[in-house]
Amino acid sequence: MDLDAYEAVHRDRWQELDQLARARPRTGADADRLVAGYQAAATDLARIRAASPRTATGDRLSLTLFRARLRLTGTPVDPLTALTGFLVLQLPAALYRIRWLTLWVAAATAVVAAVVAVWISTTPGALETFGTPESLRRYATQDFQAYYSDHGLGAFTAQVWTNNAYIAASMVAFGITGFFVPYSIGQNAINLGVSAAIMHSEGRLGDFFVWIAPHGQLELYSIFLAGAAGLRIAWSWIAPGERTRAQALAEDGRALVTVALGLVGTLLLSGLVEGVVTRQDWPWPVKIGIGTVALAAVLWYQWVLGGRAYRAGQRGDVEEFERGATALVAG
Repeated sequence: MDLDAYEAVHRDRWQELDQLARARPRTGADADRLVAGYQAAATDLARIRAASPRTATGDRLSLTLFRARLRLTGTPVDPLTALTGFLVLQLPAALYRIRWLTLWVAAATAVVAAVVAVWISTTPGALETFGTPESLRRYATQDFQAYYSDHGLGAFTAQVWTNNAYIAASMVAFGITGFFVPYSIGQNAINLGVSAAIMHSEGRLGDFFVWIAPHGQLELYSIFLAGAAGLRIAWSWIAPGERTRAQALAEDGRALVTVALGLVGTLLLSGLVEGVVTRQDWPWPVKIGIGTVALAAVLWYQWVLGGRAYRAGQRGDVEEFERGATALVAG
């Protein structure tokens, strides 16, 4: 077959099909023309592929057929159904995929924070680099606790939520760089270690853990999730496996950006615990228990519900209709 001559004969019909596929049919006649053009172009593509399996002409025609097929078969998705699918399938599956990496990020944070705290506490003169003895004593005995009660409940909760959500979203978005997540996690761990060392110097290390325990369990775990998602995105183009780097980055990027949306919810819950529960004069076991229940709910969502969705074939990516074609195929 002379492909150039075959394309010249049928080009006008293919262009008409492409135009119909790009615009919503306005009349019944338009719909009929779309169906007839799709059927004819599918036959043309079969003939082209029979003559040569992979050609630029065949790839262009295959993409046109894909658009036409979506126009013919695509139906609007009910918003409630889409939201349910996102919360029950896509998001938990995406979280499940990074479950072990999340634990590694948590372990790395704990190790770095512990090393920093021990080094500052045992190195002569190290603690003084963070302030005068008076300022350090004020931080340990007054400022650390006052942080949770100096602001109004609503304003403090909103401030904590937006700040943490911004940090989490940044780690997911800039995870592709490969260095932003380790840098952010390292900074967070160092800050924890410094705070613990200062509190320990004044004999208030127990207060340090007690005050951060109610909200810190879920808050820190949310940050670990964000770090794991960012690292997974970076790894998708560093080691794509059998996929091309572009395909791996697109698939994992779409799937794991949903984690950032999910973290808006977990960090809102954490912010509510920090803004409402931590400042209350309730017994510490009650306040810490509330934080533990909140964390347990997120862990169940990630490990149990996410495991079910993952085993059912979900990977956190959007459906084919939303993401478009990932490979050019015959219609």
